[in-house]
Amino acid sequence: MKVKLRRPERQAAGLRTLRLGALSLNLLSLNLLAALGSAGAATVKIVDAGSLELRRIENQEVVVIGADENSPEELVEVQLDGESLRARRIEFNRTARTLTLVGGARYATGDGQKLSGDDLVIDLNTNSLSGEDVLVSQGKLLIRGEELERVPGQLRAMGSYFTPCGGCGQTPNDYAFQAERLLLYPGDRLVAYRVQLLLADTPVLYLPVIVLPLNEPSRQPRLELSQDERDGLTALADLPFSVGDHTLGTTLLRYYENRPARFGAGVDLRSYSPLPYVDRADLYLLADPKPFNGTVPQEGRDLDLDFSARGQAPLQEALSPLDYDLQVTRRDIGRSATDPLRGVTSVKFGARVDYPLFTGQLNLYNLLGYDETRSQYTPLKWPEVVIDPKPYRSGGLSADFRLTAGQYTAASNPDSPSATRQGANVTTSRLEEQQDLSYARPLWDGADFSVRNRFTGRYYGTGARTVDLTLEAQLNQRFGEEDRNNLSLTSGYIRYEGTSPFAFDRLSGRRLSAPQTVALNLVPTDGAAVSVSHTHDLLAESPDRQAATAFGVRVNRYPVQLSSDLSQNFYTGTLENWNLNATLGGTFTPVRTPTPDRPLTPEEAWLLQNQRDYAWLDHLAFSTNWGYNSRSGWNPLTVRATATGDYRTDNISVYATHNITTPELREIGLNASLTKSYDTVVNPLTFTTAQRLNLISDLWSGSAQVLWRGQYAFEANHSLRMNAPETARDSGQITFSVGTRGSGRANNWEVAYGGPFDLRRSYWTQPTLRASYTSTEPGEVFRVGGTYNLPGLDQKRSELAQLSLSGAWQAGDRVSLAGEASYTRTRSGTYPQDIATDRLSFSPLAVGVKFEPNPQTDLYLTGRLNQVFTWVDGRLQEPGLPQPVVALTLDRCCWAAQAEADFSQGRYRFSVGLPGNNFNTLLERNRSGWSVPLLSP
Repeated sequence: MKVKLRRPERQAAGLRTLRLGALSLNLLSLNLLAALGSAGAATVKIVDAGSLELRRIENQEVVVIGADENSPEELVEVQLDGESLRARRIEFNRTARTLTLVGGARYATGDGQKLSGDDLVIDLNTNSLSGEDVLVSQGKLLIRGEELERVPGQLRAMGSYFTPCGGCGQTPNDYAFQAERLLLYPGDRLVAYRVQLLLADTPVLYLPVIVLPLNEPSRQPRLELSQDERDGLTALADLPFSVGDHTLGTTLLRYYENRPARFGAGVDLRSYSPLPYVDRADLYLLADPKPFNGTVPQEGRDLDLDFSARGQAPLQEALSPLDYDLQVTRRDIGRSATDPLRGVTSVKFGARVDYPLFTGQLNLYNLLGYDETRSQYTPLKWPEVVIDPKPYRSGGLSADFRLTAGQYTAASNPDSPSATRQGANVTTSRLEEQQDLSYARPLWDGADFSVRNRFTGRYYGTGARTVDLTLEAQLNQRFGEEDRNNLSLTSGYIRYEGTSPFAFDRLSGRRLSAPQTVALNLVPTDGAAVSVSHTHDLLAESPDRQAATAFGVRVNRYPVQLSSDLSQNFYTGTLENWNLNATLGGTFTPVRTPTPDRPLTPEEAWLLQNQRDYAWLDHLAFSTNWGYNSRSGWNPLTVRATATGDYRTDNISVYATHNITTPELREIGLNASLTKSYDTVVNPLTFTTAQRLNLISDLWSGSAQVLWRGQYAFEANHSLRMNAPETARDSGQITFSVGTRGSGRANNWEVAYGGPFDLRRSYWTQPTLRASYTSTEPGEVFRVGGTYNLPGLDQKRSELAQLSLSGAWQAGDRVSLAGEASYTRTRSGTYPQDIATDRLSFSPLAVGVKFEPNPQTDLYLTGRLNQVFTWVDGRLQEPGLPQPVVALTLDRCCWAAQAEADFSQGRYRFSVGLPGNNFNTLLERNRSGWSVPLLSP
């Protein structure tokens, strides 16, 4: 669409008008800053407008954005940093840097507020807003202020009226408040001063101040009253508060009637950027009266303390700001009097900095008040400094160093007599120096040489020291076609010595080792590899300390896949380890079809010919697993044969496991999967089975399933002891079932028959018939299931053993029915004198009916049954007939009331609920009489 801007016919002094006709939305979404000048940090974007007027009034330049008859609702719309502003006219004062919304002003803020009024003024310098007769919508809260001012994080109103019923459509509102002054902290709380409570807009109560929480449940006030036999009356109160716009807190108050200290108090604070260089600070502090020690009351209070702070501080020449965190923790509440951590305060501090040449750390860790007679296996650091220079690399040379120094207290090393003489713990200084030096370079064609030195030295204030040194030089030579073969010679020297006074870096004794290793890896042909390596220690004291020679063979050349490893110690003449995994046949990787422009390569031609020669193995595979270990002896030998059909999903596999040392056959098994499809979509049939016979324990277990159309299944499961003891009543379990499969189905059913089975007598001892059905439809869920006992070898009766029924039904939005009923029968004694116990329970059965006396009111009538009937030998036991629980609930959008009568318990109560809260019981009557739960435990 093309838009023409035409010059106005008359142009008065100081006034220029641009009439924008039928402009498209894309064209009108121009950046106002680019078109009209900078507005500082704020970004103003036109969404819909009819005209632009440039005015100069008393040395002030004003841009007027107006609507016309084609504007939606005859309102102009702009966006301020993504927030929507709408009015009949918007005036942008470029000199004073303000936006004025004139006539039907509407402002939707990013934090969920909606403001409306006749005139709203926005200061772009401070992002504040002011206006008169402004209506504010914050969630379900409606606020009307004669004078209103909004600054970031806070809204202030004078002469205000507010109500949580603003979105309910009630006239007048059921309840509201009228305040002289109001402060709204979005998402946190509303504070009003000199307030009148209005019921149906009629003043009934004066309050000097009122606070309404608007935040998440964890920031809501909490009051708990309870009665305990030991503590007596217990009261817990959590009262949220805030300090400025960066600190949220909760006052913690506790009262225990029978504890000597009785009162406890604390605070829970979360502060965001409270001070320069502090990003986050948290404090949890609670002094709680000590609980009873058994039946003996304790004087004093337990203290829980958790303080943490983290932040960053800029440093000159550093790559990033200094990053630090501090945590102080103490936990007494809930600990026993003998707990060693009672009264112990943990202090941790860490700071990290990164400079171009090195990184540094400062770590502090201390326990205040800990028992010094107990071993401290986590070292206390007071302090520890870490200097880690950046690695140096030049050509083939690489150097990396690290220094750690500090004062430590930790458990004594039992291998150090001087340390153990100081007690359970020792305190001394410690310096640790680590270095890793390496150099590598090529020598001649196919040859590489490298040398590496790794060293860790620890030096202690007691005069002790430990050294851990590893030197290694390696020569690697590649040879043969395409350098596929490799010969490497490695010479090493390992030394560690000294005794640490600390148990946490325990290094005791002395060790010298000079391992010399020769390793050869050969690839004689494609798909085959042979390896051998041998290590000889020049400083080993005896032959039995020498390592075994390792041999390896790998073959991956169709139709053979094989891997085998062997470790032979020629010094002691011992075969230490051997294993074999081999497969003959199986699926091969197809070779691509040749084309005139891309014929087969010699290697691909060989693979194709090889696969043709062994085509009979494409659907057949044989595999074996075997091994030996000098400690456990020969491993069982497993042999497996697998046949695969034209479809890879069709296969059958049989296997056998043999104990070589016994010798005896240990286990045989079968796995199969077959698919028959007359029609790939409508009529597929799948059969799967897994059978396993353990010949040692004579246990035969397995399952089989026939699945039709992916939904209907017949399944058999069994677990049978083939030679059960003579005293056993059965051999195991056999179960058959038929039903549907799939969680996405609306209706599922299953019927199963089976139970304990005796192979000697060839029948079930206690068979059962189980059935279940589940139906899920929109507004309806129904489930039914039952178990019926059938006559068996050890079960003489046919009777219903269990039946359950549950469901939920919604008839539109007026009537609902939900509940569950179940019946069970058990028997005690010996047939035929056994006694039946029947139990019928409703848990619960509920009916709900909804009425709408008017559009603003919902009325719910619900009834439910909570009752259990028990019959013993046909005689009904107490409590007799069921009695219902009836409740009447009135929902008025911004408040609700409920009256409930539980006839079975003789309890009647009245409760009220407000937005964001559950029902609170105001009045209750039970067999003990009347009570007010909010005022009494």
